Amino acid sequence: MNALTDTPDDTAALSRRLGLRVRSARAARAMTMKQLATESGISLPYLSRVERGDGNVSIAVLHRLARALNVSTHALLSDHDRFGADYALIVEMLKRQSPDSLRSIRSWLVSHLDQQSSQQGGVKRIALIGLRGAGKSTLGPALAQQLGAPFIELNAQVAQMAGMSLNEVFSIYGQAGYRRLERQCLEAVIAGHPQVVLATGGGIVAEPATYEVLLHSFYTVWLHARPEAHFRRVMAQHDARIATPQLRDEAMANIVSALAARSTLYALAHADIDTTGLTTQAVLARALALIDQHIFSTNKGVAS
Repeated sequence: MNALTDTPDDTAALSRRLGLRVRSARAARAMTMKQLATESGISLPYLSRVERGDGNVSIAVLHRLARALNVSTHALLSDHDRFGADYALIVEMLKRQSPDSLRSIRSWLVSHLDQQSSQQGGVKRIALIGLRGAGKSTLGPALAQQLGAPFIELNAQVAQMAGMSLNEVFSIYGQAGYRRLERQCLEAVIAGHPQVVLATGGGIVAEPATYEVLLHSFYTVWLHARPEAHFRRVMAQHDARIATPQLRDEAMANIVSALAARSTLYALAHADIDTTGLTTQAVLARALALIDQHIFSTNKGVAS
């Protein structure tokens, strides 16, 4: 269970990394500690503690340091510096691009990396994404049977790894603890299953690092429906969490807001199927057609 909790050692390590990045950024700009203290409005003794990794840094202090050093607060906290100077320059280059250009750049990268994957044997993993009630748990087993592959629900893997129910994971370890376990389970599925049909939790798309791994390692299909259809399917599951009219109203509002907030992320999937009004067999037929088309285009790319 250590993977789910932050220890005092973790906090101390973060403080030391922050201090090191402040010192490095200051040195790169040929600033003395006194100059940084003056420009940031932070006392010299306190700045000294920060650089040693002893300071209890507030958001306001972090913002002042970043502004005085002309870097982002994210740059002071992240561990992206381990990727080297190329990474930093690529990030800055991407920041100057328009949304359309970024979309094209990402599309090219995905295509390029997918071609490399195909030349190494191809991606034979299928991932179903979407909100609860989209049909992932219904389509998944049927699709896996047709493809001769195992079917795995990622949330079930998380519960198994944690040794408790998902509700208990969230209650004890919170959202962050659950997301760490989700990433570990996803990586375990990739390592252990060259061919698989995976049903993911609805919020996996909100974790960029985990979602990128999913998109790179799986052919992803977004299952979606109108909010009313999602709600009817959730109601059919006799969920005790929406037993009263007030809770049902809240559940419907949550579905609408979640779809609005995540739709652009879900749309990054390789394919999508609107399951509104469709039978399981009809959705299965569409999914198989999309997968056949993907395999055909992949093999064509390798042959060329």
